[in-house]
Amino acid sequence: MKQYLFTFILTAAVTFMLTWAVWRLSMKFKLYPGIRERDVHKTPKPRLGGVAMLIGIASAILVSAANPFFERMWVPPQTLWSILGATLLIAAVGVIDDLWDLDWMIKLAAQFLAAGIITAGGGLQVLSLPVGDMILVSPWLSISITMVAIVVVMNAVNFIDGLDGLVAGVCLIANGIFFVYSYILTRDSGATSYFNLATFLAAVLIGACAGFLPFNWSPAKIFMGDSGALVLGLLMATSAIAVTTQGDVNAFDPEKFGRSQLVGAFIPIVLPLVIVSLPLLDFGLAVFRRMRAGKSPFAPDRKHLHHRMLDLGHRDRGAVLVFYAWTAVISLGVLLMYIGTRQDWPGGYIAGIVFGAIGTVACVVVTLTPPGRRPRGARGAAVAPEQPSSPAHPSTLEPR
Repeated sequence: MKQYLFTFILTAAVTFMLTWAVWRLSMKFKLYPGIRERDVHKTPKPRLGGVAMLIGIASAILVSAANPFFERMWVPPQTLWSILGATLLIAAVGVIDDLWDLDWMIKLAAQFLAAGIITAGGGLQVLSLPVGDMILVSPWLSISITMVAIVVVMNAVNFIDGLDGLVAGVCLIANGIFFVYSYILTRDSGATSYFNLATFLAAVLIGACAGFLPFNWSPAKIFMGDSGALVLGLLMATSAIAVTTQGDVNAFDPEKFGRSQLVGAFIPIVLPLVIVSLPLLDFGLAVFRRMRAGKSPFAPDRKHLHHRMLDLGHRDRGAVLVFYAWTAVISLGVLLMYIGTRQDWPGGYIAGIVFGAIGTVACVVVTLTPPGRRPRGARGAAVAPEQPSSPAHPSTLEPR
């Protein structure tokens, strides 16, 4: 645990210092886009925070190579080198897009290339699923599913990047819970390089988000941009794939064990999906909504979940806190269910269900009854439709 704590502190410290430096340099050399008609912020805000996060993440990965504790994580070395290479590629594409706007086809191709580097080059693939003895025998099928999963998560995380502190905070909470889960799984299952990799990447992501969030909290001084959101999505998907493909997902036989223990066989797949459930939900709704209207799934609109929260009457900070609450409730509920499958806390399974049920009800109430809620249409009479104070930029593949 001390080594992971060191990794977190190192990543957070480097990210924090470099975020301040990038912000100052961006303001000095005017490395920021102009104010657009739909923007609410009245002063220019740079979108290069992802550069600081990238350097913080890369620093932690490179330092781990000299740490004996993470030695097994570097065997074989191409796994981490592939992850680092894919991260650099997607961050570079994000920076170019933030500064000059890239065609969506170029960005999509770069995302699949980054996913291919991790799957084919790094050897991280979805090899099996916890449904009986279902195994993805075909290497090409395995690679294809893994690449699509990585690209979807990347864009899903980027889709919710529309309010100050939203992505950084949601990813901080999600990866914090995933860290606890993967650490417990490592301890109970026996340490392997990939289990260590998943826990290590979670610690790195926590540090990057914690170091960046002070500058991104409302009112934000700097935005992470596509370079930050895409990198977070890429590494979250990678850590999830690492932990789900290396465990014994068929370890629980439904004929020999109870239902609560059987749940433990599915949670290694379920929990990584749960921690990105809100981004995935927003992504799925956006694609469905646009295609049903006969538009491109990448056509920009103002109907993302965070936009709907603002339309309900939530202020920027209130909407962000509600997203935090949803992420924590859903993820913690599933984590408690997993802990309940272990013999030292048999009541955890029920505790997870109860916590999740109560938390969900509370979140629904808070979501639907924002403080100071005004009647529909009351805003438009006095002011223009409210926009998020953060970049409110379209998702990665949406033309601007």
